[in-house]
Amino acid sequence: MNQTVKFNRRFWRRVLRGPFFLAAVLAGCLTWTGPYGDQAYNPAALISSARAQTGVFEPLTLVTSAGRHVFHVEVMRNDEQRARGLMFRRQMAADHGMLFDFERELPVSMWMKNTYLPLDMVFIDRRGRIVNIAENTEPLSERTIPSSGPVLGVLELNAGTARRIGLKAGDRVEHSMFRP
Repeated sequence: MNQTVKFNRRFWRRVLRGPFFLAAVLAGCLTWTGPYGDQAYNPAALISSARAQTGVFEPLTLVTSAGRHVFHVEVMRNDEQRARGLMFRRQMAADHGMLFDFERELPVSMWMKNTYLPLDMVFIDRRGRIVNIAENTEPLSERTIPSSGPVLGVLELNAGTARRIGLKAGDRVEHSMFRP
């Protein structure tokens, strides 16, 4: 066996076992077709885009008759972020959520296209009062879920959270986005 063949074998063994291969996988070089065959999913890109949407979690407090409940939320402030929302995510911590800032009060409709998590959607006016709650929304559905009035924001929480903490229309949301 000549030197070139030996070098090539050693080289590829090191690459496949070494940090280069692992780095390529973690960097998202591998993709696969999604469940509907209509889009290539890149797991590393989905995770990084989910974290990069806002980069930080902000505190948000729900004030109910049962007490104060603190959540950590990602705030979606532009059209691109609002369009993506929680799409393609498979889990969310119990004390986390996503807050959509529509920048002005208007009637809105949400949907669950490409959203795998069942959610509670909390529709909130500019003063931080809850207008409506859509509980336990259907994952992957294209059915629209209306706000039933003008709202400044929508808070998405894991399904069952609103019932668990006794959240209802008229309760208050404390976050810098809302002005009482």
